[in-house]
Formats: sequence, C-alpha cells, structure tokens
Amino acid sequence: MDIRTGQTARRVTSGAAATAGMTTGAATPLLAAPVVDIVLPVYNEEAKLRENVLRLVDHLDRSFPFTWRVTIADNASTDATWRIAMRLAADLRHVAALHLDQKGRGRALKAAWSASDAPVLVYMDVDLATDLGALLPLVAPLVSGHSDLAIGTRLARASVVERGPKREAISRCYNLLTRLALRARFSDAQCGFKAIRADRAHDLLPWIEDDGWFFDTELLVVAERAGLRIHEVPVDWTDDPDSRVDILPTAVADLRGIARVGRELALQKLPLAEIGRGRARRGAGRPRLFGQLVSFCLIGAASTLAYAALYLLLRQALPAQAANLLSLLLTAVANTAANRRFTFGVRGAGGRLRVQGQGLIVFALGLAVTSGSLALLHHMDRAATHTVELAVLIAASVVATLLRFLLFKAWIFPARGGRGLPRTAGGLR
Repeated sequence: MDIRTGQTARRVTSGAAATAGMTTGAATPLLAAPVVDIVLPVYNEEAKLRENVLRLVDHLDRSFPFTWRVTIADNASTDATWRIAMRLAADLRHVAALHLDQKGRGRALKAAWSASDAPVLVYMDVDLATDLGALLPLVAPLVSGHSDLAIGTRLARASVVERGPKREAISRCYNLLTRLALRARFSDAQCGFKAIRADRAHDLLPWIEDDGWFFDTELLVVAERAGLRIHEVPVDWTDDPDSRVDILPTAVADLRGIARVGRELALQKLPLAEIGRGRARRGAGRPRLFGQLVSFCLIGAASTLAYAALYLLLRQALPAQAANLLSLLLTAVANTAANRRFTFGVRGAGGRLRVQGQGLIVFALGLAVTSGSLALLHHMDRAATHTVELAVLIAASVVATLLRFLLFKAWIFPARGGRGLPRTAGGLR
C-alpha cells in the first residue's frame, strides 16, 4: 500500500520460483533482505527497460560489494513496460517488480521504499544517465552510518555533464531558487540518483506530500531542516534526449511545491525536532569509531599545520608562551567546529555554544600540557631555539590531541547507541 493514499500495489517477487508471485495488497515476501534496494521508477519505458536493467544487474554482479535487489516500480504505464518488468523479475534472481495504478515518481518511490526490507534504499532513473561508477560512493556513507541521505550532484566542479544549454540553465535556475526560497544548502535537488537509510525514510515519508517530481526537493529540504546528514557525490551524467519530463507543467508544479513547503516551514507545521530526534535516538547516522578516528586525525593534522604556521608567525613579535596561547586558541575553536560537524556528525545550531564552551575546557587542558612542556624545556635549556621549541610543542600536542579525542568522544559528543549497517561483501548477489 502507498503509505498516504492507501493505493493498492502489485508486486512480482524476484527469481524463477516466483513467476506466479503477483499479489494484491501487502507485498509478497522476497528472498533474504539485501543491504541495498535499488528502485527504478518507470513510466512507458518499454523501449529501454530490459536493456538498462540488464546493464545495471551486470554492473552490480561485477563490482558492487554489498548484497542488493533491483525493484522496478511501474507507475501506471500504458505500454508493455509492466509485462517486461514481470518477465525480468521472473528471469533474474534479484530483480523484483511493483505496479501502481496511478502516475507519479514520488508515489512510486513512497510505495517501493515503504514495502522494502533493505536498510539502504536507492533510486535512480531507468535511463541510467548517471554513470554507475558513482553508485558505491553514493551508498557507502549510508552503509557505514556516516550519513542519512546521499545525492548525486551534477553541479559540482568534479562532475562531468553532457546536456544542452536549455536544460543546464533550467537546472541551475531551479537549484538557485531552492536556495533562495527554502534556504537549501544541497547543490542539486533533481538529479535522479539518490539514496536514503530506511529508518530515515520511515521518519520522513509521512511528512512528504508531493507524489510527483517535486518529491525529491521536498524530501531533501525537510531532511536538511531536521538536521539529517546529506552526503553529496559528484557524478558523470549524460542527458537523455527521450526524457519523459514535461518541462512546463513540471516547472509550475515545482513552483507550487516550493511555495507550499516554504509556507509550512514558516508556520512551523512540520515536526522537524521529532524527525531529527529519530536520528539521535537510533544513533545510526553517527560515524563509527574507525571513521571518527580517521576524521579526527585529518582535522588534527590540518590544525597542527595551522598551529605551527601561526606559532612561527606570532613568535616573531611575542614571547613563546603568548604565541603558544594565541595559536592554540585560534586553532582550537576551528578544530572543535570541524570535529562537531565532520567527526561526530552533529549539525544545526542547537548546542553549538555549549560545545565550544566544553571545547575551551579541553583546550585549557591541552594548553596545560603544551605550556608545561615548554616551561620544562626552558628550565632545562634556556637557550633553546625556536625550532627546538616547536618540536617539543608538537610532541606535546600529540599527547594533548589523544586526550582531546577521548574527552570529545566521552564527554562532549557521547554516543547514544546505534551502529552502522553491516559491511556485507558476500551473500546475495
């Protein structure tokens, strides 16, 4: 069933043993749940459906490390699309087909995602305009627990996009409009290449009203305002000249959607705090320990380089202790902000001052370690050069950094339970 409209859906399970598995109402149970369910919303795609599904399945078989399923979500096609989808589901072991009696990409995704038993849900356009090499970078942050949603972006500098100037201009204007009207920070709302954790979808979908093309934008805006983490992946993308998008009606519907969502946000009609608490309650969106250590070390290395440069610059005019104090203070504030965002996965303005206050206490402990080391050096060698001072301070900073990580993890950003998804490399294929 569509979770909002109650629309009946028909599903054909994957594999030859399920050739008679078309049912009405609740979905027929599939084989053991995969890690990733890739949904292809389709409407009158008889010309390209079989070829592109086979191409996708071949890519997944050859180079995708997680267990997977491909779900063809046919929304009211009037040609042979549904018959082809049923045949693919019957012939291919990990392909399923779902049919809805009404049109709408958003409607198809709501039905398919709601019925899925996979912990990571993907959707991509059936034309495979996005290069499939971006699929693993799209889902990996969700499987690891680092992010809540992931989107392909055609507007990053690293992206390679082949499309006409008209569609390029429309896309850039639309994304600029979402930034201005809805204060969106993501770069590409409408790229047909997205993924979401199933638990986040459970929190978000009841509040997403649009059933058409605006579904993507509404989902991302609500997720972002609720403080969920959105990961962006630059993609290589080739325009499909046979696109089913009717630009003018879609543009009008999108403008109406922007006005509606903007009004709902202004009037605080959406339970953003509750949606955001769902993430904190399960804790699955927080990075795991290894990812935290990597992020912390990278930020720490950048902070150390900045600290060294500041110290040598300030030491030209200030005594050693004063130069050390100012250098540590400036880099500590930036370090705390970066670790809050990237290492421990905390977004939004809430608690930012508290975190900085606690960070300054940790900074004071680090200052005690480094200043004490500097004082001990000068007690032992009053003629120590600036280079020797710096070497001692960097060694002391390593100790202070370890102490900083332990205090960040145990005190400032304590874990509230939850883990990432299993890193399955074998199993269903």
